[in-house]
Amino acid sequence: MLFIGVALLVGFGIVVILNTDAGNALGLSDGQLAQALPLVIILILLAGGIFARRRSLSELLGNLIAWGVIFGLVLVGYTYRADLTDVASRLVGELMPGVAVVDDQTGAVTFRAGRDGHFTVKTSINGHPISTIFDTGASAIVLSHKDAETAGIETAALSYHIPVATANGTGKAAEVTLDRVDVGGIVRNNVRAFVVEPGALDTSLLGMSFLRTLSQYAVKGSALELRD
Repeated sequence: MLFIGVALLVGFGIVVILNTDAGNALGLSDGQLAQALPLVIILILLAGGIFARRRSLSELLGNLIAWGVIFGLVLVGYTYRADLTDVASRLVGELMPGVAVVDDQTGAVTFRAGRDGHFTVKTSINGHPISTIFDTGASAIVLSHKDAETAGIETAALSYHIPVATANGTGKAAEVTLDRVDVGGIVRNNVRAFVVEPGALDTSLLGMSFLRTLSQYAVKGSALELRD
């Protein structure tokens, strides 16, 4: 067991040395190699267990091949971890359209369109989770009566005197100021909004009083991208 462990470690060291002159070893920087070395040691220890008792040559070869494949997958996964993370984020966005996918490098917040073609945006208003629909045709954030109550707004004290056109027809709304609006980590305070009377709106709208504060918002195919 000791001989095989040393042989594997020496072989790995030789490959690293041969690649160092050409730049990053195995496509990894020195820091990444230092982080990967413990994985190699763990794999060597696990591989050593193969030889703890007598086995047939074919079984030994099969186990060695299996551990070689495992080591290769671990190394590839570590090397391309950033790309794999991006793929996983995109997959989450496709499966749950209203969930924000945040790019840590660019800060862009992306949402995927639902089956109906609309962009559902999971929004936090005054600290409460509320689903909204991206709507550039709305001059401000428009909250349904139910969502307004969820956000902690005292709807009974509001004066509904502003005429608005909604998907359910013409209704009346009251103007309010939202203390805090958070969309995928993009936070705005004191945001102008409207609360419609009961029954006038089924789903709240993420309108221009929030969108115009962004540096950019764009629809690219089935993706909505917001930038602080």
